[in-house]
Amino acid sequence: MEKIISGELFTQSSPFSILVTGSTGFIGSRLISSLAKSGYTITGLSRKKLSDTKNVKYVQADVFDINQLTNAMNGIEIAYYLLHSMEGGKSDWKEFASREKIQAQNFLKAASKSGVKRIIYLGGLVNDSLELSPHMQSRKEVGAILASGNIPVTELRASLIIGAQGGSYAMLRYLVERLRIMVCPSWVKSLAQPIAVDDVIYYLSECLKKPETLGKIFEIGGPDKMTYEELMRVYSAYLNKNLFVLQIPFLTTRLSSYWVDLITPVKASLARPLIDSLVHDTVVTNNEITKIIPLRLKSVRESIDIATKEMNSSPPLQSEFKEEKTGFKINQTVIQISLFTLAIIGTSYYWLDDRPEIYQPLWLFGSFVWYVAIFTAIIFIRNNARLGYLIAGVLSWVTLMFWLFDNFYVVFNTSLIANQPSAIMTLRNFTGIAAASITVIASHNLFHKVIDYQYKGTPI
Repeated sequence: MEKIISGELFTQSSPFSILVTGSTGFIGSRLISSLAKSGYTITGLSRKKLSDTKNVKYVQADVFDINQLTNAMNGIEIAYYLLHSMEGGKSDWKEFASREKIQAQNFLKAASKSGVKRIIYLGGLVNDSLELSPHMQSRKEVGAILASGNIPVTELRASLIIGAQGGSYAMLRYLVERLRIMVCPSWVKSLAQPIAVDDVIYYLSECLKKPETLGKIFEIGGPDKMTYEELMRVYSAYLNKNLFVLQIPFLTTRLSSYWVDLITPVKASLARPLIDSLVHDTVVTNNEITKIIPLRLKSVRESIDIATKEMNSSPPLQSEFKEEKTGFKINQTVIQISLFTLAIIGTSYYWLDDRPEIYQPLWLFGSFVWYVAIFTAIIFIRNNARLGYLIAGVLSWVTLMFWLFDNFYVVFNTSLIANQPSAIMTLRNFTGIAAASITVIASHNLFHKVIDYQYKGTPI
């Protein structure tokens, strides 16, 4: 297949001479599919051993091992750089910038040794006049490292990418799906120019045909400019849901990342750098790419519709987690039943208990908060949000201790909370203690199972 490179006609004279890194990732897997359908033969780079498919050969290499990487790039003429390094636990998120720097340096060395003729890199849309977040600064520095050698680099800088499995979009999408009332920091007022993932793939693949893109940086974005709050409202309207947004300026990115970690399947180690990058506007200031590669860009609503239909029609495979999922569902049912049981048992204070203390303002207020916590936990649990299991765990421990103290007199002949309860209330307390214990165990199991699913990248 003939294409143009360095101003001359480029012929893919040897098979699999186009390399795509991040071959199993959000962008890489789609780009490989698109190029392969167009007739190219592609080499996909992965840390895992993968089986070859039609027009695609996979090679296994670790980008932190320069020898493995150099061997994997033998015979490569064009290389797509689609790597990032925002993996690991919460303690690792600060290290991603240094890892990305090493990756880019190794990639350039290996590409130079292997005779690669061109690199195409997808980075993030940045405002050079502002102090950038660590994530966006790292994306910019990766581009600079790749361009520092003798290999011409085409860099595309994208705003938020809308597509199934996209990190930033998934974070916003889950928040809208799981919350009717949203407490947000000031970054929800930042402007973005969201772009459909299919349009990004088109730009990446068409760069092969355009010598004008060689050695240049281009900004890419969709036709709509909007704040992140407006984007969430568009998605909310798409779902026919009402969304109430309460903005709190002092809510920091650190607190926001923990909140996202508790509400959505996006890990805090990924959410923190992503949220940091949402603080500044990411809009296209130079649309030169649209003159070189004409394209009818999809609107935000079109992009959301395509992404949603794709997620519904092609859910991720979960067969290897079938046994775990069964245990998860059982625990999920148990915790909801036990919380309802706690709520019913709690009402008995007002129809079985004859102690006057239960009608004091402090006691009534505590009961109100307790019931609100129960039903809040149930709402979040039904949405598989880790916050629900956290609330249920804290609530069940507090309830367990409260009812143990109310029965303190049984062993020590002294009442701690109020007057000595009647025999029927004592029996009721022991029943409640059993229900609270079950809730403690179920909430603990579910809280850590969800963390495990997040780490594995497994949907619930």
